[in-house]
Amino acid sequence: MANLFKAVCGLAASALVLTACGGPAGGADDKRPVVLTTFTVLADVAANVAGDKLKVESITKPGAEIHGYEPTPDDIKKAAKADLILDNGLNLEAWFARFVKESDAPHKVVSEGVQPIAIGEDSYQGKPNPHAWMSPKNVGIYVDNMVKAFSEVSAGDAAVFKANGDAYKAKLQAVQDEMTGALSGLPKNERALVTCEGAFSYLARDSGLTERYIWAVNAEQQATPQQITRAIGFVKENKVPAVFCESTVSDAPMRQVVSATGAAFGGVLYVDSLSGPEGPVPTYLDLIRHDAKTIVAALTGAKP
Repeated sequence: MANLFKAVCGLAASALVLTACGGPAGGADDKRPVVLTTFTVLADVAANVAGDKLKVESITKPGAEIHGYEPTPDDIKKAAKADLILDNGLNLEAWFARFVKESDAPHKVVSEGVQPIAIGEDSYQGKPNPHAWMSPKNVGIYVDNMVKAFSEVSAGDAAVFKANGDAYKAKLQAVQDEMTGALSGLPKNERALVTCEGAFSYLARDSGLTERYIWAVNAEQQATPQQITRAIGFVKENKVPAVFCESTVSDAPMRQVVSATGAAFGGVLYVDSLSGPEGPVPTYLDLIRHDAKTIVAALTGAKP
């Protein structure tokens, strides 16, 4: 299929830098199949698997809020020209079902095969936590799904996709192993990840941490006094050394927890979006390494 749009996030496997526009090759004469993803994290992972064989674009831009995104007419045009659309699934992209109806392109849910963790409270109770990519183990499953989907789009490059995927999964496993090993010496009560939003369920599960949060899912309203009091009680009871908050929300509620407990504010964690190329987390590996190092340093008292 002829494709007329420039790549937003296409990257060669050897140049793992997510950019807002452009790719390793492009222009009107670029005839590579186009893979369209719903957000920047998926685009970066997909670009690592695709190498220079596919063009990878993200519908949303770095720093964008993914949960309530509203597709634009230009997004619909991109979808009409895409050869494959990737979405996270697990109810993350509430807007996606309507969006994909406007395109004849096949689509793949990259979280297929992930063991979901249910949200434990609020109006979303019982629904799957969508933040499965916050576990490197789960992203290994994403990679396998991408390898299969890309091989159907460009069968002649299947061996390249498999090799790229295997190399990327090795890097993911290294991050997981380093974090798990560094946390292994902590007392059980201190092996706790306390954050503003409950976006780290999968990371906590796969790293042997107990997860607590102020609110389950990002919402427009401020944290309630009851939510803050509950977090304070947990931190005090377990002598949790540090607490955290996400980059996309105000840390004011968590600062109240810090003030009431004496726990350190461990730092800012990244979840829903990559930064621009000059920012702190321009790739998914940068994001997960940043979060892992921040968590380990704050909980163990080590220097980051």
